[in-house]
Amino acid sequence: MRRISIIICATVAAVAIFSPTQKAAAGGGDVALGLIGGLAAGTIIGSAVSQPRYYYEPVPVVVDGPPGPVMMAPSCYWTRGAPVWDSWRGVWVRPRVQVCD
Repeated sequence: MRRISIIICATVAAVAIFSPTQKAAAGGGDVALGLIGGLAAGTIIGSAVSQPRYYYEPVPVVVDGPPGPVMMAPSCYWTRGAPVWDSWRGVWVRPRVQVCD
């Protein structure tokens, strides 16, 4: 906001200094000279007031590459085991057995 108000004040001052009078307005050529002088003064004052802007490049992103192998949980399943003699019932039984790879 301060910068804009300084520019406006400088422009108003340049217009007040270089504004044509009644006598110069009748002359015709002095008006154009005053207008060009005012624009030049505004450009010089505006460039003196403006602050330099600094632009920084973004931080580089480091990519390590594809992820390494992931250890998977063992896959387990249930199956029928080897036959076992059940003397209580008097039969051969195939119990369920969990197999994990």
